[in-house]
Amino acid sequence: MNSTTIQLVQASFKKVLPIADKAMVIFYEKLFEINPSVQSLFPSDKAQMGQQRNKLRNMLAAAVAGLSNLQKLVPILQGLGKRHATYGVEPSHYDEVGSALLSTLEAGLGDDFTPEVRQAWTDVYGVMAQTMIEAGESE
Repeated sequence: MNSTTIQLVQASFKKVLPIADKAMVIFYEKLFEINPSVQSLFPSDKAQMGQQRNKLRNMLAAAVAGLSNLQKLVPILQGLGKRHATYGVEPSHYDEVGSALLSTLEAGLGDDFTPEVRQAWTDVYGVMAQTMIEAGESE
């Protein structure tokens, strides 16, 4: 992952932070639209789902900040991948999550979601997802 990719992801994420709570709602709406069956992997209680959105927001923020120190980030992603596997997350779900993430970023960033920013997020998410998938499959 090169420094330009990291910079594009970190700068664009800063632009999304002011609307992070709304972005998390959009993300899950997109995800459940893409694959309604994954909704069963999440809490049905509104308060618990709110907590889930907060966890995702915090994890994304930590991951984006951690891009500058991959040696520290990789073990965290591996732990997440292992936990997600125990929840029933399948490797194919990561593609659906990636699609929902890109759609959410496009909605949140508008014109600032340039082709370069899209590619940077695609690259970063691809590395993160692959790290999590490999860790989940090792269990």
